[in-house]
Amino acid sequence: MFGTSTMLAGQGHAASIANQTRYHRRITPARTAKRMIACHEATAKRAARRVNDMYHRLNCRVRHSICSRMSRSLTDRPALMRNRRRAGDMADLFLHHAAIDEVEDRLSMVNKSFNAPLIISGFPRLWQSRFADAVHIGDEETLNAVEGAHDLVIHALCLHWADDPVGQLIQARRALKPDGLFLGVFFGGQTLHELRSALAQAESDLRGGLSPRVAPMGEIRDLGGLLQRAGFALPVADSFTLTASYGDPLRLMRDLRAMGETSALAARPRNFMRRDVLMRACDLYVQTHGDSLGRVPASFEFITLTGWSPADSQPQPLRPGSAATRLAEALGTRESTLKD
Repeated sequence: MFGTSTMLAGQGHAASIANQTRYHRRITPARTAKRMIACHEATAKRAARRVNDMYHRLNCRVRHSICSRMSRSLTDRPALMRNRRRAGDMADLFLHHAAIDEVEDRLSMVNKSFNAPLIISGFPRLWQSRFADAVHIGDEETLNAVEGAHDLVIHALCLHWADDPVGQLIQARRALKPDGLFLGVFFGGQTLHELRSALAQAESDLRGGLSPRVAPMGEIRDLGGLLQRAGFALPVADSFTLTASYGDPLRLMRDLRAMGETSALAARPRNFMRRDVLMRACDLYVQTHGDSLGRVPASFEFITLTGWSPADSQPQPLRPGSAATRLAEALGTRESTLKD
């Protein structure tokens, strides 16, 4: 334990040991010292094992906490399905009717007929009444779609609830045949901005903080890149806004409940909103956005994503510098050079 160079085995070594300096002498400990050393060594080993076990349990807890945060879903799917079942009984889905009208109008401008459409929706019965010949599936995280079996896929007003919207688009592209069309309609970031600001201000005034009550939604400048990430060709993103008018904010909230669009966030508060906070939010809503008659607007921004499944027959971009005619000649103007 203390060294291996020279051990005291008898008096014959006394002279050689005496000639060594005190820093190089190696003397075998006595039995009592050996027992004490062995006892201390065993204690140190037990302490080291306890420390290692403690660090192992701590690391496991940290990894479990990190994995739990990473795997935590944005949407509470059971709550979302419960909201939709309740809305199905009330059947007040005017926003879905507006989305259907928009989809039909866009399809009428496409110079192509579709024989095998697929519609992804949280309300398949409603969409089936307008697209009877289509295959209708729910918007689960893993879509129940056959790969390469459809020439048209419509994602119908439910992409804003997806935890992985890019994954939904990739699955939709895989369900398309080559040169098939994807058309997605969902709510954008300006949806219900009046209600969002009123609730935030009321909670900040009365409770000193904010709670996640309205689902976060993407802006069109960010959503346009999703189609390219999903592998679609000729991607286009645009938006339009539908503004509804209500007698008071409570009627808007009842309509949202009837449409199945009440909060289904996993991090939402699980208790009822305090009455004073609700009344304060309604007052702020009317004061900020109400008209002379006391009615309040509610904005719904619809984002539309359009893309095609890649195919060899589609137009391809030319190689840079391969143009045969200058742009100035095509426009009939003079070309002026820029100064360095």
